Amino acid sequence: MLAKFIQEQRKKRNLTQKFLASVLKISRPTYMQIEKGERDLTITEAKKLAEVFDMSLENFLAGKEDAKPIIRIEDRKEMRRKDKDRIRINIPQEKANKFEQVLLYILAKIGGKPNIGQTVLYKLLYFIDFDYYEKYEEQLIGARYMKNTHGPTPVMFAKIIDRLEKERKIEKVKSKFYKYEQTKYLVNPDMSLDLSTLSVQEFAHIDWEIDRLGDLTATQISALSHIDTPWVAAGDRKPLEYEHVFYRPDETSVRQYEEL
Repeated sequence: MLAKFIQEQRKKRNLTQKFLASVLKISRPTYMQIEKGERDLTITEAKKLAEVFDMSLENFLAGKEDAKPIIRIEDRKEMRRKDKDRIRINIPQEKANKFEQVLLYILAKIGGKPNIGQTVLYKLLYFIDFDYYEKYEEQLIGARYMKNTHGPTPVMFAKIIDRLEKERKIEKVKSKFYKYEQTKYLVNPDMSLDLSTLSVQEFAHIDWEIDRLGDLTATQISALSHIDTPWVAAGDRKPLEYEHVFYRPDETSVRQYEEL
């Protein structure tokens, strides 16, 4: 029975009904009807759940687990590698100076916009880091991000922002964006920015991310991060894995992959 299979897969991955309801863009009571067998899935909902559970749509609908559990690489996105059996292992190398410079660059360019609060900053930094890794298989900042309710949270952020405040390089401002409370950070206009650690390619990538994501609200950019495989695959309060960018859905993938 598909309803029971869905419930088993959700529990196996320590996912909540509330989370899956948000992925499907339905209410939790409506999602509960699915697990009770009282409501059928639409094909769109089935595809989304198959992605979350890292299995083919065919196996999902058949209630059968894939031979390779946890994460499945779609054929069209499978990377050509000299050694296909070799497992890629990547440990993020945090670079505090680069994190600070990227953060200050973002704030200098768009920090004054009404929608740019702390939540949006978290997600901008996340997409800058993980998209760069998917594109170039190299780290830009290499920061660690934890899975929290509202999306990826950069672990270094609090420590660095506190130091920047003490050094009077930025000012924290409490404000409202529509009806929502918001924490903003404004760069000291009298300060000259040191961006010496950033390459031309990195500047171009950051500007590209700002152009495509810089107008999103906290709700919109959080929703985008919630369907991204690194966030979906991570356990609650656990670090996100950079390698999971190679398993992304179309909505978040930023790299052109060869057809095999």
